[in-house]
Amino acid sequence: MNLKDKNSYYSLFAFLPLICNNCHMNLVAQILPYAQIILAVILVTAILLQQSSAGVGGALGGNSNESFHHTRRGFEKFLFYLSIICGVLFALFALLSIIIKANS
Repeated sequence: MNLKDKNSYYSLFAFLPLICNNCHMNLVAQILPYAQIILAVILVTAILLQQSSAGVGGALGGNSNESFHHTRRGFEKFLFYLSIICGVLFALFALLSIIIKANS
């Protein structure tokens, strides 16, 4: 193996990270819209399943002193944290989608 063959061998692998990075970005760009749809459905479901803190009495002008302090427990606490996590992930995925579209 002479020096010329060795240099061409190394130059072939010098572009490999660029090729792989482009492949990964294309894969992410293809999967990202589906991930956003799934996150949006989970986020809407988690928000709709949460109990309203005001209740019907507060919405109709009634006394809402009983709902001044409410501790979340069990499934309600899980839905609360799930909605926060899904909201943050959805915002990050939307930002990532904008960055990918701007670079392509």
